[in-house]
Amino acid sequence: MVFHGLPWQPGPVQSPSLTGILVLVAVLAAATAFGWWRRRHDGRLRVVRKRPSAADAPHRATLTALGVRPGEVTLVQFSAPVCAPCRAARRVLADVAARLDGVAVREVGVDEHLDAARELDVWRTPTVLVVDAAGSVVRRAAGVPDRDDLIAALTVGAGR
Repeated sequence: MVFHGLPWQPGPVQSPSLTGILVLVAVLAAATAFGWWRRRHDGRLRVVRKRPSAADAPHRATLTALGVRPGEVTLVQFSAPVCAPCRAARRVLADVAARLDGVAVREVGVDEHLDAARELDVWRTPTVLVVDAAGSVVRRAAGVPDRDDLIAALTVGAGR
């Protein structure tokens, strides 16, 4: 008994259709655009809010529970045990803290502090928060921050 036309049987090789080629080109273009966008924005420090408000109070309580002390500028890094970029971010933050007086570093494991990560809108690791002396998050970076950008942000602003 011979079955014809079953999907698992080898058949003649067909040339790709124009639709298939267009779909492939569109997927490659979208992936390239996403990669370019991700590379451009990864680790870039962005300003969170220019002036403090009453909405900062819950965040201050959460940050205090994570070890942020009022009166000191703190770099808070949310990381995960299996995150390779987190190790690079840890080195950058340690170097920045060694270069600048009065800057503390706190590393927070997202697996141990999931509620705090949710409250502070941490969506990926590493995420670095720059907390000013008043206890407000003034800048944040998703990814490994640039050392020079971080130093510039800390010397220009961030409650110093």
